[in-house]
Amino acid sequence: MLSTINFPSAHCQILTGLQKVHLERKEGLQLAMKAPRLLKFPYTLAERLSYLNAPRPFKNPNYTKNVNRRAKNLKAVLGQERERERQERERRRQQKEQEMDVDGEPHARNVAIEQDLPTYLSIEAPPSVLPPKHYCDITGLEAPYTDPVTGLRYHDKSIYELIKGLSTSAAKDHLSARGVNPIVK
Repeated sequence: MLSTINFPSAHCQILTGLQKVHLERKEGLQLAMKAPRLLKFPYTLAERLSYLNAPRPFKNPNYTKNVNRRAKNLKAVLGQERERERQERERRRQQKEQEMDVDGEPHARNVAIEQDLPTYLSIEAPPSVLPPKHYCDITGLEAPYTDPVTGLRYHDKSIYELIKGLSTSAAKDHLSARGVNPIVK
């Protein structure tokens, strides 16, 4: 059974079988929330706690979305990257040709070392300037501490208690799993 209640600014339908209210406008939802006595069935907890129609003061009210702008797919991005690299190579080739002498010898003062920059297509990149992270040999969590006796890295004092109870062969096994083979004292 479908019954209808008309609000001043919105049209509300109550589905009695599902006990769910569907409002076509958020003004109708706000009006219905203020006047629940007009409805046969109260809102569910999820509908009352919903942030869907909550005011968003951090958003620009004058913003209009450009409907013609679409996200580029990977194929388009890679195609543009290839084209940009081709143009860059062509520009460098022309620059080299202009720097050449009549004899074919390049000017020593104008020759610059070419630098490979990382792109979407190349996976080669310079090494990170950040210090490497150390991980616990027992748990795999970040390890700010190192045991001075065995050289094992550990996460906290509970792991340190476990490391103190390890035999030297077990400590060597954990170190070899990390790829370190020092002599354990």
